[in-house]
Amino acid sequence: MIEMGSENKDSGRHPKDAGLQSFTLVKYFSFSALGAILIFTMILSWIISNNAKVVMLKQSEDYSLLLAGNINQQVFRRFVLPAVVRYGRIALRNPDQFGYLDKIVSEIVQGLDIDSVTIYDSKENIVSYSTLPELVGKRDRGGIEYEKALKGAANSRFIYSGSMWSLLSSDPQISCQLMTFIPFRQVRESGEAGDAIMGVIEIAKDLSKDYTAILKLQGRIMIVSAVVMLVLFLVLRVIVLRAGTILERRMGERIRLKEQLDKTEQLAHLGTMVATVSHEIKSPLGIVRSTAEILKKRIEKVAPGNENLAQIIVDETARLNTIVTEFLDFARPQQPKLKSCDLQLILDKAINFTRSMAVKQGVEIETSYAGNGIVREVDEDMLYRAFLNIILNGIQAMETGGRLVVETQEGEEGQIIVSFRDNGPGMSEEKAAQIFEPFFTDKTKGTGLGLAITKNIVEEHGGEIRVESRVQEGTRFVILFP
Repeated sequence: MIEMGSENKDSGRHPKDAGLQSFTLVKYFSFSALGAILIFTMILSWIISNNAKVVMLKQSEDYSLLLAGNINQQVFRRFVLPAVVRYGRIALRNPDQFGYLDKIVSEIVQGLDIDSVTIYDSKENIVSYSTLPELVGKRDRGGIEYEKALKGAANSRFIYSGSMWSLLSSDPQISCQLMTFIPFRQVRESGEAGDAIMGVIEIAKDLSKDYTAILKLQGRIMIVSAVVMLVLFLVLRVIVLRAGTILERRMGERIRLKEQLDKTEQLAHLGTMVATVSHEIKSPLGIVRSTAEILKKRIEKVAPGNENLAQIIVDETARLNTIVTEFLDFARPQQPKLKSCDLQLILDKAINFTRSMAVKQGVEIETSYAGNGIVREVDEDMLYRAFLNIILNGIQAMETGGRLVVETQEGEEGQIIVSFRDNGPGMSEEKAAQIFEPFFTDKTKGTGLGLAITKNIVEEHGGEIRVESRVQEGTRFVILFP
């Protein structure tokens, strides 16, 4: 039950619109920008957290310098001056002087988070005093910081161990010690430091807890930044994917509409040409047929038995007239003249017209109607032709006989369904997809316009026509009327 065109349409698909390619570039640059922002954010987070570390360590350093200055004041007033008065000179090898100094320093740093206080000699790099007894007498321990302090410049250095990544281990080895060096100066009565440098004071302070807290802060900032950027990435990805889906769908619709528009324009040009040619052919064709009929009557009188030659001309001109009429109907479709008609009566009329052809070909036509009648506002002549085209198509498809079932039924919301089902050879999906294309046929005779005209008629009535077919299982045409 098929009707196909003599030419196959170009099956090539249109390329996607440039807008879709542009959006692909937008997606690419969006994700690239997001990656760049992520890297920049991580770097910025590191800079901010590192700056926080520098600020905290600078505060600790300032505190140590202030404490060292206080120790300088206290030791000079409470130890150096009394020791000089009592003993005549400073000699820390003297147990009494050492013990007295140790007592003063212990009182000063009591309750403060200080690991050790060390005093270096001004003449050589040797530890003269320390709250850690094992350091007393050690040489060359001060390093470059001792040399700077001896020249009058207070300075500090940090001794680090571990980093932010050390927090990931089960037993993190993190430590930070602040070593502060200041020149041990004489103190005037006004409280100001004098010019004479008597040695170097070193204060060691453990900042491991503070350093660990800073590293944890750095880790939190990095993690929060990464999580925020991940969330932004996911949100952007969802937005971009959804926008891409919508745009692709719209591009597909635009492509389909463009294809339909191109097809409509082609058919319009073709219709104009067909209408012109058909109109020019129709008049001479009528003259040829009339002449052939007159010639047939004369031959019957003059040479009986040869009138079949004139009959051939009449039959062929009739067939050509049918073809020309189809061309004209396709090129200049009529506007339906609606009136109340029973669809089932129109079907019966078309079936009765084809009954003799069906019997001759061994095709049995069965009907299965819903109710006593289905009345709708339709153009009877146009719909009759549409039904007739489908029935003829089905009969011609079953060359060795078969069965054609015509059914009507009411669907939801008053919808009317008319179906034509045969048990012929069926057709492939590719052929079914092109069945309503103009000039598409697999018959040796015919224009390939019958089903195309049928589709136009159904759509003029606000309906829809579909085809369902499988090879060797038959074909079913379904018409849906609103």
